[in-house]
Amino acid sequence: MSGLLTQVIRRQALMMMPRRNESAFLMAGPPVNKVTNKEKFIALTLFLGVPMLYPIYIMSNLQKYNGSNLSYEQHESPAVPHHIHTTPVLPLTEKIPSSCHILIAGGGIIGQSVAYHLSEIGIKDIVLIEKSKLASGATWQSSGQGMHIQNTLIQTHLTKYSRQLYEKLEKEGHDIGFVQKSSIWVAQTSDRLHTLKRQYAIIKSLGINCDILNLEKIKEKLPILDPHEIWGGLWVKDDFMVDPIPLALTFAKLAIDKGVKIIEDCYVKEILTEKQRAGQYDRVTSVVTSQGDVKCDVFINCTGLWARELGYRSSPGVRIPTQACEYMCLKTKPIANFPKDCPIVHNPDERFYIQPLVDQSVLIGGFLRESKPIFSNGVPENFNYSLLPDNWDDFHWILNNAIKRLPILGTSEYETLITGADSFTPDGLLIMNESAEIDNYFVASGTNGHGIAVAGGVGKFIAELIHTGNTDLSTWPIDIRRFMRLHTNKRFLKDRLREIPGKQYSLKYPTYGMSLYRTGRKLRVSPLHPKLQAAGAVFGEVLGYERPLFFNLDEFEKRENVDDLSKQGTFGKARWFNIVKREYNVCRKGVAIIDMTSFTKYELKSANRSVVDFLQMLCANNIDKPIGTVIHTGMLNEQGGYENDCSVIRLDDYHFLIISPTSQSTRSMKWLKSHVPEDGSVFLSDVTSLYTALNVIGPKAKYLLSELSDENFNDFARMTCREIDVGFVSHIYAMRLTHTGEDGFMLYIPSEYALCVYEQLMEQGKDYGIINAGYFAQRTLRIERMFAFWGQDIDKKTTPFDLNREFRVSFDKEFIGKAALLKQKNEGIQKRFIQFLLEDHDIDLDPWPWSGEPIYRNGEFCGFVTSTAYGFTLGKQVCLGYVHAPEGEKITTNYIRGATYEIDIATKRFKARPNLYQPSEMGPTVQLSTP
Repeated sequence: MSGLLTQVIRRQALMMMPRRNESAFLMAGPPVNKVTNKEKFIALTLFLGVPMLYPIYIMSNLQKYNGSNLSYEQHESPAVPHHIHTTPVLPLTEKIPSSCHILIAGGGIIGQSVAYHLSEIGIKDIVLIEKSKLASGATWQSSGQGMHIQNTLIQTHLTKYSRQLYEKLEKEGHDIGFVQKSSIWVAQTSDRLHTLKRQYAIIKSLGINCDILNLEKIKEKLPILDPHEIWGGLWVKDDFMVDPIPLALTFAKLAIDKGVKIIEDCYVKEILTEKQRAGQYDRVTSVVTSQGDVKCDVFINCTGLWARELGYRSSPGVRIPTQACEYMCLKTKPIANFPKDCPIVHNPDERFYIQPLVDQSVLIGGFLRESKPIFSNGVPENFNYSLLPDNWDDFHWILNNAIKRLPILGTSEYETLITGADSFTPDGLLIMNESAEIDNYFVASGTNGHGIAVAGGVGKFIAELIHTGNTDLSTWPIDIRRFMRLHTNKRFLKDRLREIPGKQYSLKYPTYGMSLYRTGRKLRVSPLHPKLQAAGAVFGEVLGYERPLFFNLDEFEKRENVDDLSKQGTFGKARWFNIVKREYNVCRKGVAIIDMTSFTKYELKSANRSVVDFLQMLCANNIDKPIGTVIHTGMLNEQGGYENDCSVIRLDDYHFLIISPTSQSTRSMKWLKSHVPEDGSVFLSDVTSLYTALNVIGPKAKYLLSELSDENFNDFARMTCREIDVGFVSHIYAMRLTHTGEDGFMLYIPSEYALCVYEQLMEQGKDYGIINAGYFAQRTLRIERMFAFWGQDIDKKTTPFDLNREFRVSFDKEFIGKAALLKQKNEGIQKRFIQFLLEDHDIDLDPWPWSGEPIYRNGEFCGFVTSTAYGFTLGKQVCLGYVHAPEGEKITTNYIRGATYEIDIATKRFKARPNLYQPSEMGPTVQLSTP
């Protein structure tokens, strides 16, 4: 048994009296009167006579006593060495003012970064309130580690900016403990090494100093590592460390210097609002605090662990899906012979990390596959400068792995186990942006253990958003509007959050835009779900909606959900390749049914032309077309970027249906409500659940439908809508489009009739060889046709000119974003949506692209891939993405065609042929629509 383990076990059993350690904070062990003599005797007997059973007894019996009463002196973090970096003395405000322009709730690292950045851009009259003391929550527990390997590109950008800012502050004389501290991620499997190579390709293209290491190079940089089973690793030189408390208080001091008022021991009781736009949405007017009412124009919720609960203290409530989860790390005493230049080490396969500290002590931490959500009924109000009871039951697995891999740790001396809490989200990504429910109510929370790394960037982007209404980069992956109300349900959060912290170390296999979580599933299903499941559907989830990815037939055993698919993930040719190929071919040559019920559907009505005028102003395309016309259009922001990409169907003179991507549900409703006429003349309703949407796709679709309906499908024009009967069912909206470019019909069926219609289509379709098809086949079709999809290929920074969609813009009318588009038309574009075909890619031997791969033009990085699929008609890997021109240059046809391109897949570059337009091999496009 190693020295460290022995110390841990002895300390667990024999530490009976509270005492002060070297760092001057109180560490309490089990009180004497709680540990019985019998328990002491059993522990000592096992320790001396049966050592193998001793730790089991300690973990299961005495752990309940340890860490039951922990208290710490102010500003003394348990995770970092103390008294090394000075903390600024702050001239705090004692009494809260009666009014201000911006009120920030939350005095942790995020709230103080927001206050600092707002003051830096010249915004005045800012107040920050903290219910306890500044930086006394998750910031106080933090180890100060900043790593560039993040779950999304935007979070890597936030981290990169944070690093630059922290280094700048240190150089300006602020003692925040910034040091460049490189990290090494080691791989014990080929799949892990592939993952690290993918991550390397991405962050390297952003100018972050990093390298892929073979085993010999790892030994050179990390001689204390046991090299057994190590395949290689990733070295990130630009990772860093800071001291969290001095950093947070430096933000506070600099903000105070520019006029920000900061008040401690003041909490929010209620956020008051008033109705806007004929009661369609609300706006912040004032905040009721424990020290009095404050009128304000903008409210920012940066309360971390308490953000979700604070969200309910308004009317309407703001849905913030965060949940506190437990995390653990052990701090050793300084290790005399520990290498001073040792980097931070991450071993995701053994689920641990070590972080060397400035005094040569070491933090040992990690993430188990299943975590413990805590405080489901609310975070205690006094959970400041506080930790949770020690959890040796779980942590000993992490500790054992760390000592096995770095044996030097086994000889070190144990100081403390830190069992803390941080806020996590249902997808493991940050939450920020303006809320969907209340105007001028902003949220920045759910840092998933990365608060220090992203804090600088979050503060910058929130400040930009409030100041200008826009940000430099698209923040959609971390936008709070990517969630729905169901995601804030505490039972859902408790279930889902069991797997989120551990996913930080899980292999990131391709999911092609769909969620493969095990928990929180089957929340939203179409009426056909049981039928499709019985037919062998393998489901993915998007915004809580179960959607068939493909259908298992005879190739292999039917499976109930995609957990089995994700367990057997691959970075190469997928197991479902031949299944999707079959579905794809039927969609192109026969007839298939794709359940697309999850698409968001809005109904808009008015008694007069109000709804027409409203949509004409919102939509870039002309929607004032004859009844029955389907118009594909973007809804743009003032900068000309897409806020929504949708199909608008005119059902009557003043009656419209809007179809949008599933992920757009919350975001689209916010956009529509924020622009409805003040007089209340437009009625707006989400009717997603009222209709089941079936995509009857393929050249034989019209023949099948003609056998079940009296409608003449031969003269059913493209991009039009009719109300038809199918079999026994009436009042079905049929539209001649498929969102893929193939011929066919979208049927919007009242949900209570969906099963009847589906069964009749499948029965009558037997003569036509009808099959069920899934999302993967539909996705392949639209990528081959070069159809961009909102949320994957399109965001708020993308304009119609960038997409070559100016033909869907009517410049002869007024609409939001028109001025920006006219300006771009005159000045030219700096990025262009391109389809790439990989020329030298072997689908059986080479790794596959699946979005996020860097694109190189003439050897220089120029953009990222946004969507990919293997093109069964084109016979090549197809990648969609953007080519960006350097500053001062513009994109032209010659600019694109007069260059050579490569796409980097996990450090291997493949030649790529660019297509500006849909390839001729696909044949004529029979529609011009994809929502």
